[in-house]
Amino acid sequence: MSAPRRRSIFTARLVNSTPGARAPRVLDDLRNAILGGDEPPGTLIPIEAVAQFFGVSQIPVREALRELLGEGLVEHIPHVGYSVAKLSFVEFAELYDVRQALEAAALRAAVVTATAADDEVVRETHEAMAGAIERDDERAYHAESRRFHMALIAPARMQRLLHMYEGAWNMTEPARPMSRVDEVGRRSFHDDHDRMLAAFVARDADALVAESALHFAHLKDGIASFRDDPDVFL
Repeated sequence: MSAPRRRSIFTARLVNSTPGARAPRVLDDLRNAILGGDEPPGTLIPIEAVAQFFGVSQIPVREALRELLGEGLVEHIPHVGYSVAKLSFVEFAELYDVRQALEAAALRAAVVTATAADDEVVRETHEAMAGAIERDDERAYHAESRRFHMALIAPARMQRLLHMYEGAWNMTEPARPMSRVDEVGRRSFHDDHDRMLAAFVARDADALVAESALHFAHLKDGIASFRDDPDVFL
């Protein structure tokens, strides 16, 4: 694996969510920085600078990085250090396949146990996505799209599956794929979401899984458009 090319700017955008606390949330704040997409794949994570930022020794920073390594969010290169994980396009696309398979299983279970309250949550996230599209706010759209998908599968109450689903999604976050899809593409995805919402409310599992599969096909077409971008993929 080649060494990251970027000089680290990691601490410039790092946020301490508990300033003044005796025990800063180093792991959570590092994870949020990576998932927020402000630290592109390949960005170096300087342990000493991060420790100084949080006002801690290097020990909790190293512990946090080892945890994030296990989550697939960072990678470690001998004699270089830690950096935000950078995937190949094949690995990235595979994570979409994993998400699709997990989502399909969860959706079938979710429609059996979903309530009217769950319908309202799904509708609310759907409306929030529409607002983000109208504002051409790709960051908000990305966040609301994730909330929408999570709201669809949450009624399944399959905690281990949901954890795996979220983990697979997390590993694609540093690339900020929705920032690389234009407004036309996001509107197309939203059309998919319209049909998914209708099938969910109708408790039509077959239609919902079929619409989910179509949506993932569109997503994979979208990410294929930047498969050769060296700033995103290995």
